[in-house]
Amino acid sequence: MTIPAYGVLPQPLTRVVRLTVDDVVRDGDAVRLRIGEPISPVPAPVDSLLLEHIANRDNMDTATNPASRWLFPGRRAGQPFRPDHLSALLNKVGVPAAAACGAAIRQQLLEMPAPVVAEALGYHDKTTTRLRNETGGAWSRYAPGDHARSPAGWVPRRTGGS
Repeated sequence: MTIPAYGVLPQPLTRVVRLTVDDVVRDGDAVRLRIGEPISPVPAPVDSLLLEHIANRDNMDTATNPASRWLFPGRRAGQPFRPDHLSALLNKVGVPAAAACGAAIRQQLLEMPAPVVAEALGYHDKTTTRLRNETGGAWSRYAPGDHARSPAGWVPRRTGGS
């Protein structure tokens, strides 16, 4: 289950509910979300909706959560929303969370190699590779790892007249 957020990689709802208000960074007029490195910009109008949500979070007026730092505080003391509860709320307002999950990750796999998407989202690389194959992504020959150095003993081929 993920939430696509424009230029932001889709994130599983289990990770989204673990975000805190400290993960939302104001940088002048810009709003950024700390879901990985580098910090991701939050585009308008989502930025103003996010800031409004922080100012009016649910479950803050109970004795269990008077100073909660969770972006989505739950009803139980010190706990965030449950992912299934957030999914139900998203579905209620017209965001089909299950369909959004599949569409968002498949779009990322069309734009980036499966190992990169797997690492960014915390998925297993075999899962993203399978999804990439189903999607028809063009990154099938991408080799993950350190490309800054050559393997031991490797010598470039000479081409042309030399």
